[in-house]
Amino acid sequence: MATTTDERLRRWRLVLGGEADGTGCTLRGRDAAMDGALAALYRGAPEEGARTARGGRRSAGLGGSAPQVARWLGDIREYFPSTVVQLMQQDAITRLGLDRLLLEPEMLAAVEPDVHLVGTLLSLKHALPETTRESARAVVGKVVADLERRLADRTRATVGGALDRSARVNRPRHRDIDWDRTIRANLKNHLPEHGTVVPERLVGYARAQRAVKKDVILCVDQSGSMAPSVVHSAVFGAVLSSMRTLDTRLVVFDTSVVDLTEQLIDPVDVLFATQLGGGTDINRALAYCQSKITRPSETVVVLISDLYEGGIRDGMLRRVAEMKAAGVQFIALLALSDEGAPAYDHSHAAALAALGAPAFACTPDAFPEIMAAAIEKRPIPRHLVKGADQGDGQPHSNV
Repeated sequence: MATTTDERLRRWRLVLGGEADGTGCTLRGRDAAMDGALAALYRGAPEEGARTARGGRRSAGLGGSAPQVARWLGDIREYFPSTVVQLMQQDAITRLGLDRLLLEPEMLAAVEPDVHLVGTLLSLKHALPETTRESARAVVGKVVADLERRLADRTRATVGGALDRSARVNRPRHRDIDWDRTIRANLKNHLPEHGTVVPERLVGYARAQRAVKKDVILCVDQSGSMAPSVVHSAVFGAVLSSMRTLDTRLVVFDTSVVDLTEQLIDPVDVLFATQLGGGTDINRALAYCQSKITRPSETVVVLISDLYEGGIRDGMLRRVAEMKAAGVQFIALLALSDEGAPAYDHSHAAALAALGAPAFACTPDAFPEIMAAAIEKRPIPRHLVKGADQGDGQPHSNV
């Protein structure tokens, strides 16, 4: 019992920190070192860079010393799992101005690469000194490679399967018959006395497998709050563009519009061509995308934005309505990231929902299945979406 009580006090002491200590527990050794690493980040006033405490006494903090920060980064990688390290790095960037120190190559070598760090580096790219640019590119490349390993094969398999199914024909040659689908389509013709099914309707695959079957346009908001979505969009854009049966276009926008389709062969190049920050003009971006549509009934447009429109709201909605009326499959993603429900403009999301284009957040793992549903022109599965807006201005758990 004493051991259990001591362990509880130890845990509470680590949770509360030294300034709120009411446990009477003294930390030693590794626990004390862990507590010091946490205190350096979370003790003190964030707006003052955690440099001073009440009464003018110096509190824990990282200060502006690159060697000190590098040691702290090494410490947290020793004491905490990588997911916690990434969260602490993100907090250090926002609370302590760590972004200024990321301009130094030795700092980039010490950090744990993740999507949020990539977003920070991309926002700093114009300030990066020559000595740091290659290190920054290596960090971005590592994160992109990790995402591709996680997502590429599943995306190609899921989307490729949807393209094959969308190409089924009802008068196939014998060798092109999809027997599983044919049997399911003819179960009403089951003859139990003969133990067989009469295939009144044959279902098969079209043979023109190399022809482009669908056009996909990814229209991505590159405002600062959308950084993780921009990273994932670049990876998915590169994966989709590698599929010969898809014609994929990537368009990024703030108050201007940039077509990055020609750079999709390398998602790292795409990311360094983006400009995180600035305003938002969704109407202008959709106008550009609309001008590139040549086969409306075979086109999927994916708008990835928090919908905080700085352009012409009515123009944005009119363009969505026109695309849908022409037969375009239109999807509005409030975020494409592993984060929780995003902040977004509820009134614009509700207006899109009223046009038949519900807006919802999407995780990278769910994106391939959402694309498959759009390609097959079927409803998006309920379990894949979160934070959906269905027309009443309130978020829902599904579509």
